[in-house]
Amino acid sequence: MADRVTVIGWDGSPLTAAARAALSAATLVAGAAHHLALPEVPPGAERIRLGSVALAARRIAAHRGTAVVLADGDPGFFGVVRTLRAPEYGLEVEVVPAVSSVAAAFARAGMPWDDAQVVVAHPRTLRRAVNVCRAHTKVAVLTSPGAGPAELGLLLDGVHRTFVICEELGTEREQVTVVTSDKAADHTWRDPNVVVVIGGPVGAGESGSWIAGRDPSAGPRGWTQPAEAYGGDLGEGERDPLRTAQLARLGPRVGDLVWDIGCGSGAFATEAARAGAAVIAVDHDPQACARTHATARRHGVQLQVVHGTAPQVLENLPEPDVVRVGGGGAAVVSAVADRRPQRIVAHAATRDAAELIGRDLTEHGYRVECALLQSVELDTRAWTEKERSVAFLLSGVLPPRET
Repeated sequence: MADRVTVIGWDGSPLTAAARAALSAATLVAGAAHHLALPEVPPGAERIRLGSVALAARRIAAHRGTAVVLADGDPGFFGVVRTLRAPEYGLEVEVVPAVSSVAAAFARAGMPWDDAQVVVAHPRTLRRAVNVCRAHTKVAVLTSPGAGPAELGLLLDGVHRTFVICEELGTEREQVTVVTSDKAADHTWRDPNVVVVIGGPVGAGESGSWIAGRDPSAGPRGWTQPAEAYGGDLGEGERDPLRTAQLARLGPRVGDLVWDIGCGSGAFATEAARAGAAVIAVDHDPQACARTHATARRHGVQLQVVHGTAPQVLENLPEPDVVRVGGGGAAVVSAVADRRPQRIVAHAATRDAAELIGRDLTEHGYRVECALLQSVELDTRAWTEKERSVAFLLSGVLPPRET
């Protein structure tokens, strides 16, 4: 095992005295090509080109001597420190940090970033990173080959965003480019790069915040809000108890894409967006689409509204994680189930309609639950009945795949 392992962050600035001292004593140095070319790297030290961090960690664990790992930015922030400290390698590391590439990217853009979301995009996480960019006004994306600015722009089709693309930060080839998301796929971008994705209203934050990222206390308490918060006069499928149950069954969260089919007033779509999910709201009624747009703006959330008739309009939408079917019945539920989201909720006014939807979900391989929800709203001044609603709530859950 290496006698000592020092991880040095590099942001293009001159190395600190502590970093130079660690390098001068190193018998093994791991890093990218531009790190290994630094004049401070001892000529006699063994050099490892840092591709797979896990492979480098095994080499370091087997090394008898003093090891140094060079990494861009702050190596403790989505960096190599986590892998090197994994129990299977038995390494204890000292860290000499530098300015993170995210901080540097926002500095180049001249923007604060305590209110930003930060995501990592690999080919396997690209879709979830794009969903965060759909849902939030300010996101920093740490990219990778095959999951860079061009791929982000292509998957954000139909959603306007501004990209601040920072290539090779800290090097002589550093370049900062500002383009709209629909133009990002027209260029070839150099790795490594960080993309700052901006869209929607971004406040100056005069009073600041108390927590990094999205403020969980923003907006009113509660999963759902009363009808008055959405202009009143909501349809039967948008009543408070049913919406609350639907949200509980779906559990939308950051990184998810939610389809809300038959969005009506936009109440459910807005509440799913408040949970941090990306939302596509669909309705055949242009007035419902306009109302959903207005509701989202009023509540300060980002969502995409698509005017069209389901199931045909669903064909070109990106893959959902969870879906609420607020209208269209069994035919729309069947088309949604063909896309294999993790969870689907729907409702029906009669038992026959509920059985039809339930059978279709079962045939598609979903585990189905159905509950009869009945709620009675009382006037507390006289404790008399004001309004009664009854609906069958159906939920389908796709069982996890066997591995």
